[in-house]
Amino acid sequence: QVELTESGGGLVQPGDSLRLSCAASGSSLEDYDIAWFRQVPGKERESIICISASDSSTYSLDSVKGRFTLSRASAENKVYLQMNTLKSEDTGVYYCAATNTVADCEGTRSDFDFWGQGTQVTVSS
Repeated sequence: QVELTESGGGLVQPGDSLRLSCAASGSSLEDYDIAWFRQVPGKERESIICISASDSSTYSLDSVKGRFTLSRASAENKVYLQMNTLKSEDTGVYYCAATNTVADCEGTRSDFDFWGQGTQVTVSS
C-alpha cells in the first residue's frame, strides 16, 4: 500500500516551467512504476509520462517529449515531473499514480492502483 501526494501546481504563462512532485508514504516508490496522468474537462484522464521500476526508463507522449522529464529522488521517496516550455494545452489536473502489478510502464489507467488527489496546472497568458 502506498499513499501519494502531489504538489507544485499553479498558474504560469506559456513558455514557463513548473516542477511537480509526487511524495509517497507507506512504501518505497522504487518498487512501483510511476506515471503522471493529465485530465481536462470532458476528456479521459491520459497518461503523459511514466518511469519504470525495473530500470527507471521513462516513456512519454509525443506531445511532451523534449519538454517534460520524470525522475526519481529515492532518498526523499519522491518523483519529480519537470515541465518546461509549457503550452496552453498542458493545462489540466495532474495526477501521479503507482502500480506494481504491471512492469515497464505497460500498464493502462486501470492497472494503476494508487492515486494522488491531483494538482491543477493552468498555462495561460
